[in-house]
Amino acid sequence: MPIYEYVCNSCQRRFSKLWKTISASREASCPHCGGGDLRRLISRVSVIKSEESRLDALADPGNLGDLDENDPRSLARWMKKMGQESGEELGEEFGEMVERLETGESPEEIEASMPDLGSGDLGDDL
Repeated sequence: MPIYEYVCNSCQRRFSKLWKTISASREASCPHCGGGDLRRLISRVSVIKSEESRLDALADPGNLGDLDENDPRSLARWMKKMGQESGEELGEEFGEMVERLETGESPEEIEASMPDLGSGDLGDDL
């Protein structure tokens, strides 16, 4: 069942119309003023990605074009994007690292001040 968005040329209000069948007559009227002078709008779409496709996109070298590994702020932007795409909570250490990179601190300085970084339970699973 398609949903279309319209704007009424008489009262300038937007509204959505659910058509119960594909072969419906498509002659809508404004629910606010009753006018029939409508303009159909192009609606936004949403694409649901699988976890695999999100991770594939992160691994695509084409998505690393603006990454400057010598710029801590650039690394922070990339890490934030990676964290959002993962869809999982990455923990306080990850958040702290990103914040420190955003201030311009180098990865080496962060690593030196956080000696236990990455020493979680993951090592047993590898």
